[in-house]
Formats: sequence, C-alpha cells, structure tokens
Amino acid sequence: MSLGSVHGLDAGYLRSLAALARRVEPLWISDHLCWTGVHGRHLHDLLPLPYTDEALDVVVRNIGQAQDALGRRLVIENVSSYVEFADSIRTEAQFVREVCERADCLLLLDLNNVHVSAVNHGFEALDYLREMPAHRVRQFHLAGHSDHGDHLVDTHDHPVADPVWALYREACARFGPIATMIERDDRIPPLAELVSELDVARRIASDVLGGPGRGAVPWAA
Repeated sequence: MSLGSVHGLDAGYLRSLAALARRVEPLWISDHLCWTGVHGRHLHDLLPLPYTDEALDVVVRNIGQAQDALGRRLVIENVSSYVEFADSIRTEAQFVREVCERADCLLLLDLNNVHVSAVNHGFEALDYLREMPAHRVRQFHLAGHSDHGDHLVDTHDHPVADPVWALYREACARFGPIATMIERDDRIPPLAELVSELDVARRIASDVLGGPGRGAVPWAA
C-alpha cells in the first residue's frame, strides 16, 4: 500500500483489496510500515521512514484511509532498515508504538527485522520489544538473514539465527501466545529442515508459555 506515501493511497487498489478480503475472509490483513515509491514510480522495495511528526501524521492518515476502505483494523509490520534519517526525532520503536496508538491499528512484529535493524543501527533489540504495545501484537515473523560483517541484510534465505531465536523467547514471555510464521524465500532446503525449524519455534513457545495447550501455534511459509 505504501503506507508512508505523502501522496496518499491508491483508491482503486484499496477497492480491489477490499473485494478480495470479502471473498476470502482472511484472519487479518497486514502491510509494511514503509513507503515504496514516489511520483507514480514504484521502486519494489520497503523503504524506511524518517521518524518525524510529519511522517507520523502521514502514516496515521493513510492507515485510517485503509482501515475505512477495508472495514477492519490493519496489521502493520516493522521493516528492516539500512540507513537512518538525520531529521528523525524519535526512535523506530517509539514511532511504531505511536502509529499503533494513534491509528488504532494492530502490529505484526517481525523479530528478524528487529534484530537486523538493531545490529545495523546499534540499538538494543530488547529495548525495542519493551516499547511495543502488548495488546496490539497480532503475529510474529521469524526469518534468516545474510551477515556481511559490518551489517546484516534481511534476505529470508538462511535458517533463523540464534539471536533471533533468543528474541523470540523473550517475545513469547512478554506478549504471550501469538501466531508465528517462519519466512523462507530463497535457498529452500529439504522439507525436513523447515519442519525442524518449526519444531524449534514450537518448543520455545511451549517452554515459555507452560505447555502445548497454552502455547502459540507457529506456522511455516
């Protein structure tokens, strides 16, 4: 949707998305907290936002437009980032929290993206989790990334890394039984390896939440 676009959302696209939602009745509809183009040119990437008052107003306005068109609360997802804006006056975590509260939307917390951005920009991933509004978290994402030494890239083509598993354990303890998805987009391994990762997620959720009857139900995709 390009929720961070100063030009607003594509009304035709929103109508089509709303029609699709009525047809398939999804559990929720999510999109990334970013912008993807300007002046009619789509760059096909998830571009970071400046964490300013102006950007906050734009995102809240656009989420409101989307929620009105869809007739439901939107679930927004934090993105990984590789640059920061000098004009930012708040942290990413503060920005995400304010967006959720002002727009009255829900949150898809991508834990791999939290870890990637934390390493790239030098903040503490656990501090990020503490800023998140627990009552708005609807889903977790887990994924692998590429390590380039002085920075990480969110590539979804490696197994989930140990620091991300550790962050998942902390997230389960803080937010409770939340639906979880493991993302893998490239270098797809044999099914048994994917199922093994899924089992790790289930064990962590079960350990933290006190047994399979109370745990989250991780999905693999």
